[in-house]
Amino acid sequence: MKPLMSTECLADELKKSPDGPTDLMVFDATKYLPNENRDGQAEFLATHITGARYFDIDLFSDQDSDLPHMIPTVGRFEKLTSALGISNNTRVIFYDQKGIASSARGWWLMGLFGHDNAAVLDGGLPKWRLEGRAVESGAPLAAPATHYTAAFRPQRLRGVGDLLGNLATQTELVLDARAAGRFTGAQKEIRPGVRSGHIPGSANLPYNELLSADGTFLAPDALRARFAQAGVDGKKLVVTTCGSGITACILTMGMQLADLPAAAVYDGSWTEWGSRKDTPVESQ
Repeated sequence: MKPLMSTECLADELKKSPDGPTDLMVFDATKYLPNENRDGQAEFLATHITGARYFDIDLFSDQDSDLPHMIPTVGRFEKLTSALGISNNTRVIFYDQKGIASSARGWWLMGLFGHDNAAVLDGGLPKWRLEGRAVESGAPLAAPATHYTAAFRPQRLRGVGDLLGNLATQTELVLDARAAGRFTGAQKEIRPGVRSGHIPGSANLPYNELLSADGTFLAPDALRARFAQAGVDGKKLVVTTCGSGITACILTMGMQLADLPAAAVYDGSWTEWGSRKDTPVESQ
């Protein structure tokens, strides 16, 4: 399954039967930043794509970690995915209320645990609504539970130890998806106790620079050009990072759309790196 689905394609899919395709499920995976003071689940209940359900990124995380939405264990992922009604044969489409911001995290999580039948709705809910497509409100009916079996892919993930080791070897290019002000340290971090700046040797590629004015992804050629400007040569391995592992997934998806080698995600991202005492910080 291709990682990106157009609004037109999804609308056509949902028209195939009165109750929607039996092998396709649509999820709102909205996750707002702490300083946005908005509730993704509440806004989902107010307005969502007809037939969609809510994918709670915080629920699909390690509940014992002090860091935000770190990946869950294989067992937890299997349990939660099964409870949502997702089987190993289900086609899963993620969207978010901002366009493309957190939906790529849902796509990346599914791929991390071995599910390639997943995609992001290009342009998200804003584009869907702008085109006058069907929405509804209220709590959706729960889907019948299934039994999902995961196949974890550790090569798609990096931890703080990997990034510390890479400081000396520089075998992997670290791409930071945060806004330029946060990367340089000119802008204060949004989480208390987290230093400003970036991982030494990393490069900045704000995730919104991969998107067009209408909130959809750039064409593959344009994506490749933007990645090249950030230092991606198609040979050196890439690790993406951001504030807390959400928008880093947009860079990882962009790499795939540009037909570049797969990029891993540093899950702890800047929230972890910037809050530790044993991690050097660079600013400029």
